[in-house]
Amino acid sequence: MRGMSQEQLAKACGVSRQTINAIENNKYDPSLSLAFQLAKVLQVTVDRLFVHP
Repeated sequence: MRGMSQEQLAKACGVSRQTINAIENNKYDPSLSLAFQLAKVLQVTVDRLFVHP
């Protein structure tokens, strides 16, 4: 999303790249605060982040 690397997104959200990878692979459920931070950085709603078509 938004052409960001996992590393760039992780730095913007204050987490590790491994955390972003785990979220993307449905191996980790982020805290509510992290979910909102991800949505803010990616400029989408929280719903959009976690609803798969």
